[in-house]
Amino acid sequence: MATPGRATAIPAPESEEASSTSPARRQRQAGQGSWWSGIPGFVYLIALVLFPLIIILIYSFLSRAKLGVGVKWEFTLTPYTELLYSESLSGGRSFDPTYLQIIANSFWYAIITSIVCLVLAIPIAMWLATRPPERRTLLVFAVTIPFWTSLLIRTYSFIIILNDNGPINGALQAVGIIDEPIPMLYTPFATVVGLVYTFLPFMILPIYASAERFDFRLAEAAYDLGAGKWTVLRRVVLPSVRPGVIAGLVLVFIPALGSYLAPELLGGGKSSMIANVIAAQFGASRNWPFGAALSVLLLVITLLVLVVFALVAKRASRATGRGGWESLL
Repeated sequence: MATPGRATAIPAPESEEASSTSPARRQRQAGQGSWWSGIPGFVYLIALVLFPLIIILIYSFLSRAKLGVGVKWEFTLTPYTELLYSESLSGGRSFDPTYLQIIANSFWYAIITSIVCLVLAIPIAMWLATRPPERRTLLVFAVTIPFWTSLLIRTYSFIIILNDNGPINGALQAVGIIDEPIPMLYTPFATVVGLVYTFLPFMILPIYASAERFDFRLAEAAYDLGAGKWTVLRRVVLPSVRPGVIAGLVLVFIPALGSYLAPELLGGGKSSMIANVIAAQFGASRNWPFGAALSVLLLVITLLVLVVFALVAKRASRATGRGGWESLL
């Protein structure tokens, strides 16, 4: 009851505009002009990604300088024809499959690396996913420990391990399995070992992320219904972790295709890949246009591989109800 002689304070009604403004609308209004925050990202992409790619593309259509340093600003398709043909001293051209063979070798090494990493990563990831929750973080942390050390140092360490006088040959000779050292260093085997060691964590982590969400009671139910181990793996487990498998293949195959250190240091030049040839063209050979053409070719191959993986991911996502690359996350 209001006191006589004193005015009663009546709250003023909110304006219609203020009362109708929802929290989401106020948040959108507060976020107006937020596109400015994306400018650093655009500058980074243009200056450090797009601009260098444009330079490489332009260089791939230029002529080689006479002194072998830089380029001559004359348009030509010679850098691309050199991929298929070699020119003799007399000026004649003949088909040369050397670079096609190097590209095929790069694909072959990348495929072998992806398969070996997949075979090793699936049981490791499933084992990690079945550990108690309080131990999983520590085990996943252990998988990432190799990233703490420089890749160059880790690759050099395998030169010691695979050497004729290294610990592997020493142990085999000590137990009497071999009488003479097995030549492992500077072979295709050493290249694959280096690639697998480098990219195995990139396969384990995506598969583990999918396996962690897998309901293992489904596997137990399959066993109770009489399914064997391989049937459970093929019909129950693998379809559930398929997004992680596809993501792991993308993260392993594409970097392995353009790998440089493993074939250079462990292969000893006997198992050259396309990245080694590109480095040689920009370095010792001083043929920048041809190196740029090889770089463009590698970029096109990578884009085609990504398209293939995207189509596979789209088909795999139908089972999970998500579309496109979302099934890989």
